Amino acid sequence: MPHPTLAQTGLEGQQANMPPAFARNQVQSPLVMPAPAILQTTGAAFALPSSLTVQWSTAPTPLLLRAAERLRIRLSTLAGQQITFANTPPTQGGLVLHIQLAKDPAFPGPAMQEGYRLDVAPSGITLTAQGPAGALHGMTSLSQLVRQELDGPVLAQAHMEDRPRFAWRGLMLDTSRHFMPLPDLLRQLDAMEMVKLNVLHIHLSDGAAFRVESKRFPRLHKIGSHGQYYTQEQIHQLVREAADRGIRVVPEFDTPGHSYAMLLAYPRYAANLPLNTTDRAEINRAALDPTNPATPGFVSAVYAEMAALFPDPVFHIGGDEVVARQWTQSPHIAAYMKQHHIASVAALQADYTRRVAHALRQQGKTIMGWDEVQEADIPPDTIIESWRGPAHTAQATAAGHATVVSGPYYLDRLLPASAYYTTDPLDTRKDAAEAQAAAQTTGPTPPDTPTTPPPAVADKPADAPLPPLTNEQKSHVMGAEAALWTEVVSPEMLDARLWPRTAALAERFWSPAAQCNAATLYPRLAIMEDRLDLLGLNARTNTRHMLERLAPGQTEAASRLFSVVSPVRNYAHNHEFLQIRHKQTATLQPLGTPADIASPDSFEAENFNALAQAFMSGHTELRPELERLLTLWANNNSAFEHAAAHNAALTPAMAASAQLARLARAGLAALGTAHTLNWRENAREALNDAKRGIAASASIHVVTNTPQPAGDLIQRIVPGVEILLDQAMP
Repeated sequence: MPHPTLAQTGLEGQQANMPPAFARNQVQSPLVMPAPAILQTTGAAFALPSSLTVQWSTAPTPLLLRAAERLRIRLSTLAGQQITFANTPPTQGGLVLHIQLAKDPAFPGPAMQEGYRLDVAPSGITLTAQGPAGALHGMTSLSQLVRQELDGPVLAQAHMEDRPRFAWRGLMLDTSRHFMPLPDLLRQLDAMEMVKLNVLHIHLSDGAAFRVESKRFPRLHKIGSHGQYYTQEQIHQLVREAADRGIRVVPEFDTPGHSYAMLLAYPRYAANLPLNTTDRAEINRAALDPTNPATPGFVSAVYAEMAALFPDPVFHIGGDEVVARQWTQSPHIAAYMKQHHIASVAALQADYTRRVAHALRQQGKTIMGWDEVQEADIPPDTIIESWRGPAHTAQATAAGHATVVSGPYYLDRLLPASAYYTTDPLDTRKDAAEAQAAAQTTGPTPPDTPTTPPPAVADKPADAPLPPLTNEQKSHVMGAEAALWTEVVSPEMLDARLWPRTAALAERFWSPAAQCNAATLYPRLAIMEDRLDLLGLNARTNTRHMLERLAPGQTEAASRLFSVVSPVRNYAHNHEFLQIRHKQTATLQPLGTPADIASPDSFEAENFNALAQAFMSGHTELRPELERLLTLWANNNSAFEHAAAHNAALTPAMAASAQLARLARAGLAALGTAHTLNWRENAREALNDAKRGIAASASIHVVTNTPQPAGDLIQRIVPGVEILLDQAMP
């Protein structure tokens, strides 16, 4: 497929001589995200009429009529005025939307056809789709062509030819660690549709809880859910609403590890009794007993009931992180392994996996599991979810298994969108997203900053570089999915922790690799964030409520601080994770703190950093704006301290507030404003202190052995301040 020119993408404003400032007006209209394979436009637009006539090539199904109604509502919301659809012949000069699509018996399923072509002109709109999925995608792209002008809403003229790069474009959402009520899940479906994601992988059981009503084994939801679960009717509703949007729902019920909740309900299947109910760490450790003759039958019966609730052919059995000592330290399991000549825990799990997989296959299900299940003699059509790095992607694809890549896209690591975005699903570089995040945030390393991990990690031999995937291996990569584990995510935090980062990943999964433009990601993502919030997400509303709870009546200074700091990364903010790693007593972590309010991305900081770069490249006209921002941040600390004096919940962020003020004063001094005695030394000290705070969560290995900055907050204006200091200092 040909690659479009700058004029075809609508990004012709991105000329080489334009300052790289972060400004939304650098993204020329129309903005469609994910970027289409081909988008041709002149930038011209015409008035959006208050009424459109919709004409279908064949009688529309109820699903398509509901999709058209969602389009009408979205057009109305984006236009700021009521839009009506009619199916009667248009009046003279009226706008007609022609929708032509082929039948697709595979919809919604793994082989559904998702391509479409869209032509928008004053003479009419034509959407031609390969099937219902393509029609849905074309409608979401059409809605993104609306923009406001002085005279009102207009529709951009455009020609698109589009189809997905990967067939599997997923979002994995953990509802076990924190229960997400059904309305919160349904809201994510609308956002997923807008960015053309097509799989909701929902993690429904883990050590923390079993979240679905079971009529055959009612103790699973009565005891294992701790009172929070989805009824079977709610599951049916979720599946129906997802299918309406071209989204498959793939359930996961994790065994034989991560089974604590199931074992609370039915302890006779536990590897070790009695269950340890006093140590929270056991929630992640307890495992089923695969040597109990009744265990495979019990699990197969649970799976059979759950599988019947989900029509999708794929059923995820988990299979990850079995704690070896759960089996090796059990006398009867050790005896069983010896008697049956089972040499390892992996082999024992492989035997269990074979039996469970066979039972599911009898029901017509395709098995999916985390990459640990590769140790078993699994059916050739088993789908492997690669989460432990590219070596496991290479292993799975070399064996011919269909593979979904999720390891680089764990949103709970709290990396910025740009770090995830620059990691391609076919990338074989280990921890590429992690390295990208560190490079983008800290800039050059100061002389006194450690560049190696702590000694316990530094001695670990480096992994040998992996060769690129062969073309044959690439053909087995079905796609990828963003993953959000929710140990430190409450329902109130859900939207903000998912979006807009998931929109960036949706583009990485949908668009041709050459169309994934990292240089314009943040300007485009800022626009997409506004659209998604306008169309129904609660990210900003809930974040505001959390802040108002911390500091009622005094939120301004805190809001300004939180707009340019982020939470620490790579599980540093997951205190229970670190307690368990350090063999400390695990305690339940309170949520709603300043670090839970701050976002992994900061559009304000990205703006400042880009302005600083442009200023030092010769755009001296940007000095007043840089001085304005730095003065705002330098003066914010006194207001924040005043608010914290009256609102104790802000106290954890006081150090970050003071640090931001020091950084801002350093930037002002570098610009020649407010020089003080020893300003150079003070500025460099402030910068290095902030960089050390960032480096403390630069990788999971470092996090384990490094104290984190107070309040679990890191500074995001560091690159811009460093640019200014480097230019100002000899």
